[in-house]
Amino acid sequence: MTMRGAFSNSTLSLMQRRIMLYYHTLCHLKLVQLAWRLILWLRPPCIDLADAPPMREPRRPWIAACARKTSMTGPDTFRFLNAERRIANAADWNAGEVDKLWLYNAHYFDDLGALDSMERSGWHQQLIERWIIENPPSHGNGWEPYPLSLRIVNWIKFALSSGTLNEDARQSLAIQVRYLGSRLEYHLLGNHLLANAKALIFAGTWFAGAESERWLERGLTILRRELPEQVLNDGGHFERSPMYHGIILEDLLDLHNLMQTYELESRLPALPLVAMRTWLRALCHPDGGIAFFNDAAFGIAPDTAEIEAYAARLGMPGLDDMPTGLTQLCESGYIRLEAGPALALLDVAPVGPDYLPGHAHADTLSFELSIFGSRMFVNSGTSCYKAGAQREFERSTAAHNTLNIDGADSSEMWSSFRVARRARPMLEEVAVCEHEVCVTASHNGYRRLRGGNTHRRTWCLKRNMLEICDEILGEFTQAQVYFHLHPSVMLVEIEQGRLARLRLDGVADVVLRVLGGALKAEAGQWHSEFGLSQPSTRLVVRLEGAHLVTDIEWNIPS
Repeated sequence: MTMRGAFSNSTLSLMQRRIMLYYHTLCHLKLVQLAWRLILWLRPPCIDLADAPPMREPRRPWIAACARKTSMTGPDTFRFLNAERRIANAADWNAGEVDKLWLYNAHYFDDLGALDSMERSGWHQQLIERWIIENPPSHGNGWEPYPLSLRIVNWIKFALSSGTLNEDARQSLAIQVRYLGSRLEYHLLGNHLLANAKALIFAGTWFAGAESERWLERGLTILRRELPEQVLNDGGHFERSPMYHGIILEDLLDLHNLMQTYELESRLPALPLVAMRTWLRALCHPDGGIAFFNDAAFGIAPDTAEIEAYAARLGMPGLDDMPTGLTQLCESGYIRLEAGPALALLDVAPVGPDYLPGHAHADTLSFELSIFGSRMFVNSGTSCYKAGAQREFERSTAAHNTLNIDGADSSEMWSSFRVARRARPMLEEVAVCEHEVCVTASHNGYRRLRGGNTHRRTWCLKRNMLEICDEILGEFTQAQVYFHLHPSVMLVEIEQGRLARLRLDGVADVVLRVLGGALKAEAGQWHSEFGLSQPSTRLVVRLEGAHLVTDIEWNIPS
């Protein structure tokens, strides 16, 4: 074969793969998503500079919402995603060399709701005035629907808290709301569309008159339609990300707060707040932080304690204690197991709704484990959304505590938010005995490989041990199972490739023992926040056959 022929065949193969990726991605989209992409492309945005409607008079005080972390470190200096930069002039709001997610955060105005925000009230007023001048309608990141929605809400919450939003800001708000109404994110749906609806409801309630009533009713219509689909019967948000679940839960608490403030509670549909609060707590470790399934990190959504404190301020009763043993979140696909000092969180969940898997990872049949109140085994977390090698790795199977066959991911992750062929998990058996709880599940994500493989995994949790049995059906060349250690866990030694001695945060000694594989240690990273990576260790077990048994054992003090 000539070099030209080899090049042509290689190019054709890449093109075919690309076409198949697009096919397996686009075939799951809803018709409304495709139609709205065309509509938004063809229809020019609406810029309506008419006078703002009058303001509605609150009937009760606004209750303090969840406080954000301080992000404004100077009059024109900001710290988002663990990176500090200046926005000194108009061009800086849309600087091409800066990560887009960082710029989005600059347009959110979260610092208006930070715990110590009153100390920077002068900076905030100047920043609002600058934003209006330096971000003319329809230009730049700040006019994209998602940051637009969050900013509208934050400005109104700021006004409800301090009562200081001047006439120019009110006029700008009206222009922003009208523009948002012409750019609603029906092409994405999911949490983005709920954010749009929340902004319309906030604006329609804060303003008064016929125009604001149309905004309010439009937002409520979206909310009534989306909530039954987006919040599953077990209380979980359907994108299966504990982080985004926390964001949506805070959104609904804010709407409850808003309607109480204006005595318009009867306009809201029933909000599944108790179910969502219960779900969030079930997906948390003993340290109070969320498990890292799909896109998840600390510092984006309020933590569980903040959510519960907010609910209490709104007059909601506390939740019942979590049951020990087995907690099965059937619709979401997550399972919580507790025995003695151990808590295991299992992922038997689909990657998300078929038409919206953008925040999914290839983490099917992964798990996280805490012992004696400290995290032991963790998924790698999320540090960025920018397309590239880092984002690809963090979404990959190798970044999670599960099995990889022939170098392939359990679901085909590509670009920043795309998924082509995806794993379909099946819960096969749940058995609760006096001294242990066992769960068996499988998935078909590797059926696309030459061996048509299925991965089956069984977890058995006892007071002093977690036993994990992995089985591969179908022929394969090589397979590996990954175990990512929390940064506080020290690897003491590995003995003969079969046993790893670990020390958990100075609290306990743990032994990981494998049968049917060879064990080694590699440098790893834990991404607990966006823009932050902590060095850690990951254990990699190369299977010697189709079966692997892993025992993780700890001593319980007498």
